[in-house]
Amino acid sequence: MTASDPHGGSHGGSHGGRFVGVGEWLGQRASLSPDRIGLVDVASGERLSYRTLNLRARALAAWLAERHGVRQGDRVAALAANSPEYLDALFACALLGAILTPLNWRLTAPELAGILRDCEPVALLCDEAQRPRAESAIRAAGLATPLLEMASFPGADPALAARAVPFASDDGEEIALILYTSGTTGVPKGAMLSHRMLTWNAINTQISWGLRESDSAPIFAPFFHAGGLNVLTTPLYHLGGTVVLPRDSGPAAVLQAIEAERCTVVFAVPTVFQMMLESPAFASTDLSSVRFCITGGSSCPLPIIAGYAERGLEFRQGYGLTEVGVNCFSLAPEDAVRKAGSVGRPVFHSRARLVDEQGRDAAPGAVGELALAGPHVCSGYWRRPQATAEAMPDGWWRTGDLARVDDEGYYYIVGRRKDMFISGGENVYPAEIEGLLAAHPGIAEVAVIGRPDPRWGEVGLAVVVPRQTGALTAQSVLEFCAGRLARYKIPKEVVFADSLPRNAMGKVVKAELFDRFVQAADDDGRSRPS
Repeated sequence: MTASDPHGGSHGGSHGGRFVGVGEWLGQRASLSPDRIGLVDVASGERLSYRTLNLRARALAAWLAERHGVRQGDRVAALAANSPEYLDALFACALLGAILTPLNWRLTAPELAGILRDCEPVALLCDEAQRPRAESAIRAAGLATPLLEMASFPGADPALAARAVPFASDDGEEIALILYTSGTTGVPKGAMLSHRMLTWNAINTQISWGLRESDSAPIFAPFFHAGGLNVLTTPLYHLGGTVVLPRDSGPAAVLQAIEAERCTVVFAVPTVFQMMLESPAFASTDLSSVRFCITGGSSCPLPIIAGYAERGLEFRQGYGLTEVGVNCFSLAPEDAVRKAGSVGRPVFHSRARLVDEQGRDAAPGAVGELALAGPHVCSGYWRRPQATAEAMPDGWWRTGDLARVDDEGYYYIVGRRKDMFISGGENVYPAEIEGLLAAHPGIAEVAVIGRPDPRWGEVGLAVVVPRQTGALTAQSVLEFCAGRLARYKIPKEVVFADSLPRNAMGKVVKAELFDRFVQAADDDGRSRPS
């Protein structure tokens, strides 16, 4: 096994390189299927073969090493929109044993500065649009990090590519990516994703979802997010499939790309599938090439599944986290209705269990924290040994999600451990209530939080975004819950909002909802809206 430094870099590579690292995937593909198209850039019309992709990545690796001194274990940050050059950077850094660190372009310069100070990159890659933000972030961080524009990358230069010197690995434990979590509970933490983890995530995806080398997929989730890089992008490159970059992530543009490129697999979160369903272009788009759709992030409402079923499309649903791989569970299309609300069963090379607060196995039928183990688990948090130890105290990664499992082995996520509240002695899981209310035809979005109550300790408060202003009443929302939820689970209040506050990763920030609808009402003594 290679020796790792405290920050996640490593000092290996002199033992024959027995593990095929992520940086070598394109070379393997260039040998096995050189003329197959690996990347379609919709914006430029470029169609890049695996032979060309390999040349581009190797040339960039040599350019980074020779001109900019990038070495194994170095962090190379990236602040840019999805592009072919971004993928060049992923594989070039992996070839060198450097660690690509994607940055969220939705963050402010001060927020980015905190991440830059944490990871200390030797270079910051950017596109033209993000250059001003990148410069501001570097200044705010007080660093002298050189800024390299992606437009200056060398392209498919055979002579330069021939000079690339790949690092070697015994076991793939060297870190390939640092992905920073959204930081809903504090400062973002950098999850360290090894070559081993990315490889096994790809294998799990291929086996459990039935990916084929003939598959192609539109990738419009941003590459700074695990959903952009690891749901389908890296698994498809490992397998030899085709990545389609629409650039424009609007529903009409994505639908057009699916039709034009005859895409076979489509991944999106439920909200995006809803937007495509509501697009005027949905009914007329030729979707006959699509084998199945994949969704995750939250339970997919049955009306969305039904809407796509009318076009002959099936859904696979799943569950994952940045830290343990985005593809840890899979729910087959034939179970979508029968097991509505479930994330399915663990994928092939994964183990799952539910644990109580003492770390023991939860009682049969009881809710417990979901813990995962397997080769798809990350190596911990960058420079956060205490946080790593807390997340993985015994070899099982604590996800922070509360779940239950039925007698057929299907898992159901019932909420975040930190979101759960206790009402009259009963545990209440907001995700269960949100999943039900999301099926209401008049509700666009909903979030449930707990608020203090003198009688019950805590009760639920539902923050609802209606599809049409004035079309809903609090009473009608509560009546929808009656008979579908136990009485103690039904929110005691319903308030309406124009939108839900979200962080840069698109997750609802419930602390802001609490401040607005609970704390503010308590502070000024006003009666709460309902």
